Amino acid sequence: MDANAKVLVVDDEERIRRLIRMYLEREDFIVEEADNGKDALDMALTNDYDVILLDIMMPEMDGIEVCEQIRKEKNTPVIMLTAKGEEANRVQGFEVGTDDYIVKPFSPREVVLRVKALLRRVSQTNFKDDDTSSKELLVFPHLTIDHDAHRVTADGKEISLTPKEYELLCFLASAPDKVFNRELLLKEVWQYEFFGDLRTVDTHVKRLREKLNNVSKDASKMIVTVWGVGYKFEVDDV
Repeated sequence: MDANAKVLVVDDEERIRRLIRMYLEREDFIVEEADNGKDALDMALTNDYDVILLDIMMPEMDGIEVCEQIRKEKNTPVIMLTAKGEEANRVQGFEVGTDDYIVKPFSPREVVLRVKALLRRVSQTNFKDDDTSSKELLVFPHLTIDHDAHRVTADGKEISLTPKEYELLCFLASAPDKVFNRELLLKEVWQYEFFGDLRTVDTHVKRLREKLNNVSKDASKMIVTVWGVGYKFEVDDV
């Protein structure tokens, strides 16, 4: 993870932006700010950020719409900031491509930990073995994962995935036919042991399947729900 990762903090409350900036800059992050959704979208599309911290309730344009517009052009990791009681908005945020959310009021240290965890998972594939030479390219019927190019193709067509969707797919595909429960996926892919919502896993699996299904129904069927347990990546022998 780069020491000088660039973070866009979007919130209409100056106090919150200042607090987050202070803690992130202590960790050598480069921080830029926006106080409304319209400016945030413009900055997100014209600049390259490593992470965007995005409040839901904002003037001009809310965080859900901002994230939805960003996802049409970029896969920049997005962490949504939500108030208590906004559960429906959090679910909606995942639907449009949010990678994670933090509930207000929050600890600034939690924000730093979440940002670092997300960047760590984006910058490296910790779940792979030390000898990764044979795992740079994973080829399955209907699906190919190219780690070097950070590219996924289904039936020859490239699929645009967010960083978290890509990591989830890689983790499942690294151990075909092995069943992973949601708690383990949350720990290994998101690296959250003490704070995390299991619905995060379910929503990302849903989005990943939808994107695969838009290109290849056979590829989407490789991600299998094991009811009462979790998920697995299933490969047909034929």
